[in-house]
Amino acid sequence: MLPAAVEGTSEGRTAVDNMTVRNVFVIGPDKKVKLVIVYPMSTGRNFDEVLRVIDSMQLTAKYSVATPVNWKDGDDCIILTTVSNEDAKEKFPAGWKEVKPYLRVTPQPDKIKSDSTSA
Repeated sequence: MLPAAVEGTSEGRTAVDNMTVRNVFVIGPDKKVKLVIVYPMSTGRNFDEVLRVIDSMQLTAKYSVATPVNWKDGDDCIILTTVSNEDAKEKFPAGWKEVKPYLRVTPQPDKIKSDSTSA
């Protein structure tokens, strides 16, 4: 695809002249774009990263957490600052480590075994 300002056709152009980019879009259930990753033509897409991001977005949509840099499924999460300590006691029964007043780290909520599963 050539910019509208370019006259003529693509004949005689090399692949370098016609370089494209590859885009990955993640669309949420609300039909809104939640993520766009843009890769140059020369770089392959990282499917593991796409799945990691989807896991993170699903987790953060369901629980009041954020995922830190290099987070992987099962790693600790960060409790959102909008959650008070009182509310956090109910939402995160496994507790948390307070690194700073605004930085509370907790085990991933959906990976914690509930008391009802213990014999």
